[in-house]
Amino acid sequence: MKIKELMESRGLQGIQVAAALNVSSNAVSKWANGQANPSADKLPALADLLNCSIDALYGRDSPEERDAS
Repeated sequence: MKIKELMESRGLQGIQVAAALNVSSNAVSKWANGQANPSADKLPALADLLNCSIDALYGRDSPEERDAS
């Protein structure tokens, strides 16, 4: 997952993401370091917070981006 890169590009720290998603900062740290993945119910809110698609969280282009290439 590209959570760490997306957080850095948005200037967000783990504690901010944790508070916004109502999870522990330890959970966000594990997501950012690739030790765990967020649960499916957190993905839409995480994508909204990071201003990206769920596909982008996984390092995938959206269908629109693939079609534009």
